[in-house]
Amino acid sequence: MIRLIFVALAGLLVAAPGRADGPPKKREKPKYEFREDHDPNGIGKFYMNREIAHVMGYGAAGWLERKERIKEEDPEKLVKALGIKEGMTVADVGAGSGYHSFLIAPLVGAKGKVIASDIQQEMLDLITKKAKANKVTNVETVKGTTTDPKLPTGAVDLIIMVDVYHEFEFPFEMTEKMVDALKPGGRLVFVEFRLEDDKVPIKLVHKMSERQVVKEMVPFPEMEHTKTFKDLPWQHAIIFTKADKKK
Repeated sequence: MIRLIFVALAGLLVAAPGRADGPPKKREKPKYEFREDHDPNGIGKFYMNREIAHVMGYGAAGWLERKERIKEEDPEKLVKALGIKEGMTVADVGAGSGYHSFLIAPLVGAKGKVIASDIQQEMLDLITKKAKANKVTNVETVKGTTTDPKLPTGAVDLIIMVDVYHEFEFPFEMTEKMVDALKPGGRLVFVEFRLEDDKVPIKLVHKMSERQVVKEMVPFPEMEHTKTFKDLPWQHAIIFTKADKKK
């Protein structure tokens, strides 16, 4: 009898870790708020006390390609700081005219690819046209939605969002999909105009502080804030890395 009880208890002890390692808990989604009194450059919808900005329409695509962008943002310095390697799969979410997609494409090489995701077909058409004109074959376009960038699950090494996250109408849902798209060890990069710097001549709702970005990543404990690259003229790149469970 004693032996039978011992065997039964042993079985429970062995089974317990299996239950603990079962399906992950559902992420807790913070509530959105709507306010009548709000910034005219915002949509009146708030996430974690931050107002969401209006999306920049495709009619302003020329602004994304402005010559002044080199001085104001130093995109090449940003891309270099990300340590992109040949063979990587990189997603440019909210790609717009593909400005950064085409900077990244030569770095990932023929064995890698850039996924340019945007919700505006007109922007994607600009990218397709530019890729064809310049014979770039490793940039592919994907039309996302306001809640899903339509990236392949567990297949992306790096996701970059340049001056765009603050415009997401559904930031929680978009981030959830992006986190799920990352490989273990993959990185999620928020490139935003610095709210902390009054000298940055950008409208308030189109700027974000490092503290706010970190706050909005709290619902995703598998993502660790590993670095903030601050050596850009007007922006900071706030980098999160997905936990590698194998380590």
